[in-house]
This record gives sequence, structure tokens and C-alpha cells, in this order.
Amino acid sequence: MNTIISKIAQEKAKKIQGLYAITAPELIAADAMISAIKSVILGGAQIVQYRNKLASKSEKLHQAHQISQLCKQHNVCFIINDDPQLAKAVSADGVHVGKEDGKIADARKTLGEQGIIGVSCYNQLENAQQAITQGADYVAFGRFFPSKTKPDALQADLQLLELAKQELKVPIVAIGGITQDNAQDLIKRGAHAIAVINDLFHDEQAIFSTAKIYQELFNS
Repeated sequence: MNTIISKIAQEKAKKIQGLYAITAPELIAADAMISAIKSVILGGAQIVQYRNKLASKSEKLHQAHQISQLCKQHNVCFIINDDPQLAKAVSADGVHVGKEDGKIADARKTLGEQGIIGVSCYNQLENAQQAITQGADYVAFGRFFPSKTKPDALQADLQLLELAKQELKVPIVAIGGITQDNAQDLIKRGAHAIAVINDLFHDEQAIFSTAKIYQELFNS
């Protein structure tokens, strides 16, 4: 049984590597969402997270279903923000939640062992260690730089990535104010994936080329 669980963990870890694109409804019009996601996938994104705090429940279901199909077509990992039920409804690969105990347990109950659960750990290694104990498959730290999406988010030290790389056995995602100028440093310090919002989607015409630049950082 432990061998089976270990193999599942290994397969899930392989999916959390590279450019991690997070949707931004404030930057992308609803009728342009699928086109934007297709561009970011073709540009090289390995993970797409659907995050939409503005849409109605029915609109979220419709958009998430379309993105799920698109990700499956291109073998890209699809994560839903903070909604395990929606993730299950559209057959997403997993869900990303806050660090609260109940959310992790609820997500695992809803998605089963195959589901990927990512957890925001802000600027605390202890949060990550607790989340992993509770069943997290990957952890996210940040913000590392000034963020337009969450300007008041807790500041994380770059050295946290180095320490996390030494201490943790799951993929590490860096988020918060990431640009083409600072992303390489995060990768070198230990980030397995970099989550980008504004720098990817602020210019609809440049999504493909920007995604390509980010993904190539992992090959350099």
C-alpha cells in the first residue's frame, strides 16, 4: 500500500513543475478567457489555476469546464482555486486552498488520493510542514515581491526558498510580484514552479511570448 501511495505522490509531484499560470478575471474579459488560457498553454505553461472571485457560480462552472477540457487536450495540470466541489465537477487535477486544517481535509475527502492539493503557506516554513503533514501535495510561498493582485500579502524572504528546498519533500511554488527579471532567482533558490498572474495576462497580445520566456527559464 505504501508503495502505491508513493507512486501516486511521485506522479503528482511531476505535474507541479514549471510555469504556473493563474487566471485573472480583472485582466481578462470573460469572452477572452479561453483564448488567453490557450495562448498561455501553447506558450509553455505546465499548470493552470482557475481563480475567479467575480463570476457567478454558473459562469465559474462553464469557464472551469472549458479550461479543464483545454488542459486535458494539452496534458497540462489544471488546478481550481479554493473550491474542491468545483474541481470535482469539472474533473480538474486538483485544488489550491489556504492553510486551514479543515480545508485540506475537506479537499482530500472530495477529491480522493489522486487529487492534487496545494496549500498557501505565505512566509512560514512551519505552515508548510503542517500542511504536508495534513496531506498537501505541494506548498506555495509568497509574496516575494510587490504584488498588484495582493498588495497587502505577507512578505516572504528569498532565503525561505532555500530552506524549504532543504527541508521539504514536496514541490515548492513561488508567488507574488514575479516578473521576467526576478523569476530566475526564485528558480535557482529552490522554486519548482513560479506562479504568475499580472505579468502573464496584462497584455493579451503578448501572452504566448511571455509564457514562452518564463517556461524557458526552467531549461536554462
